[in-house]
Amino acid sequence: MYKTLKDGQELAVALRRELFQIEDTEVVICPPFTLLGYLADALETSNILLGGQDLYWQDEGAFTGEVSGKMLKDAGCKFVIIGHSERRQFFNETNETVNKKVKAALSYDLTPIMCVGEMLAEREKGLTFKVLEDHVLNGLKDITAEEAQKLIIAYEPVWAIGTGKTATPEQAQEAHKYIRDLLVRLYGVDIAQSIRIQYGGSVKPENIVDLMKKADVDGALVGGASLKVESFVDIVKKANEVTK
Repeated sequence: MYKTLKDGQELAVALRRELFQIEDTEVVICPPFTLLGYLADALETSNILLGGQDLYWQDEGAFTGEVSGKMLKDAGCKFVIIGHSERRQFFNETNETVNKKVKAALSYDLTPIMCVGEMLAEREKGLTFKVLEDHVLNGLKDITAEEAQKLIIAYEPVWAIGTGKTATPEQAQEAHKYIRDLLVRLYGVDIAQSIRIQYGGSVKPENIVDLMKKADVDGALVGGASLKVESFVDIVKKANEVTK
């Protein structure tokens, strides 16, 4: 929940200017709903794509305060974040609602970025894999193999979001590999390998290279560091170098 129209436009224009040569890394920004229409125009013909931070699973209706996939698509979005840890923690998001939202996003040809991850207490109790299995299997309930190829999964260790703590590259790889293995169970090796698994949790210019070098880390869901042009551009450029 950051950026006014003026601030958001300044950030988007600066990112467009600084990242226009990036070809090997897909760049998506997911601003607040109030900015979407404006930034769709500012980023038109650029290599930066637009996503929403959430959606509701109904197309329309008496759901005050909600935004539908139809509206996001109309505003210029191609992606949408679903089940972010903050939505789970503060707004009662459940695996069931995540599943409904993933299906709604796919129905509008929006790429879901489905977030999964454990709280600090769960990690300390050795429940990381149990939580990941619960989030992945239930979040993807009744999602077909064909549909699964269109989604992205973001691993967010909740204890590393906004805390300055970061999962080590080894911890991230361990979790990502477990998620990949779950996807193999659901959809087979080929499709599991095609699904991008991002890491999200205090991603910074200082750690992006080591994270991206891991076999099952396919990208980053960047939080606070995306609010400043310099840090986000640095992250994108360093990730791009690793993926070449």
